[in-house]
Amino acid sequence: MENIQKSEKSWVKWEVLLLLWMAYLLNQGDRQVFNTVLPAIREALNLTDTSVGLIATIFNLFYACCVPFGGWVGDRFSKKWVVTIAILFWSVATMFTGLANGMFMLILMRSVATGGGEAFFGPANYSLLGQYHTDTRARAMSIHQTAYYVGVILAGWLAGLIADVFDKTHPGNGWKYSFIVFGAAGIIWGILMILRLKDKKVEGSEQQKKDVANPLNAIAQGFKAVFTTPTALMLTIGFSGLIFVITGYMTWMPAYLQEEIGQSQAAAGFNSMFWTYVAAFVGVLLAGTLSDKFAAKSRKARMLLQAAGLVLGAAPLFIIGSSQTVWVLYLCFAGWGFFRAFFDANTYAVLYDVTPSHLHASCSSAMITTGFAVGALAPVILGAMKQSMGSLQATFPILGVIWVVCGLLMAVVSFTSYQKDYNKLNR
Repeated sequence: MENIQKSEKSWVKWEVLLLLWMAYLLNQGDRQVFNTVLPAIREALNLTDTSVGLIATIFNLFYACCVPFGGWVGDRFSKKWVVTIAILFWSVATMFTGLANGMFMLILMRSVATGGGEAFFGPANYSLLGQYHTDTRARAMSIHQTAYYVGVILAGWLAGLIADVFDKTHPGNGWKYSFIVFGAAGIIWGILMILRLKDKKVEGSEQQKKDVANPLNAIAQGFKAVFTTPTALMLTIGFSGLIFVITGYMTWMPAYLQEEIGQSQAAAGFNSMFWTYVAAFVGVLLAGTLSDKFAAKSRKARMLLQAAGLVLGAAPLFIIGSSQTVWVLYLCFAGWGFFRAFFDANTYAVLYDVTPSHLHASCSSAMITTGFAVGALAPVILGAMKQSMGSLQATFPILGVIWVVCGLLMAVVSFTSYQKDYNKLNR
């Protein structure tokens, strides 16, 4: 009987992973829809490259501003309901994005409503997953991260395909149906999560809730924990560099393949993401396994893997900036995706190693807020550079330099601070 109960408990944590995996897939797929149909939106609504980049920038800035409150809500209230309400909210906003007829409506639905809804999902999502998975944390986080890769591949291809199909019957308006379909899928999954997802009972949770009862105090505690802990601070700097490059890449790469290489919306959406995230899928599973194995001997191995991922992942960005040969580009996409996964697999494992458990959601929100506030600048900066230079190709080496600098700094801090910060928290 005892073995049966243990088996049931073991299954619950993997069911939670499955539910959150699909929710995260829809979360990231929802973002990629906009990137895939961006050229069509620009043409249909007579926008400039800078203005469509501004939509993505406002989305990320609004997201960053809301995340601290999302972290407080995630620490204070039921994580199940925070996650499920968030997915329902942003999915409805995504459907309404398909009805947008101008810049104001796009900013309101895409940047404000969708970004605000997603901001409450992230911190509670990771915190709930971390509560269910303790000894399997890095592995669970790695598997969870694959939803990101599958989501952007699926959305990159499917959003373009939906737009191309509906363009035949509704010329210039096919992009609207991409948002409607993905929004509807999110609503269906949100309802399923209401029925199946459960909160994890944690000892001392009532006292922890009292400690974070004041939202401003909780937000301040999260930022203080991150910015006064050298390892967490360096992780946040590295995360900011990661998000800046990823946001710029994902916003503009589909447009680059359409305009510079001559691919269709469906082909550009698929190829800009498929090669990258298939390789990342392999990389994140490998990195998660290596992280748990090496961390058993030395905790700093987690951050060293992240540093290596950034430095090695920068090389393909330099090559993209000097070649328009399709097969070379695809190899670069794959190499970039494979190495960036080494950062992804360890982000929250590193953060949770050196920050208090009752502030995990708030600390996550502090890191996410900072990262996305920095990353929010990428779409509009790259859009302005594209508009002034006539091409995106010259911007990719700049993105590579950012990763090299962040990677080297993280390697230094992993040797000087990681074990000290871990010991200080766990003594």
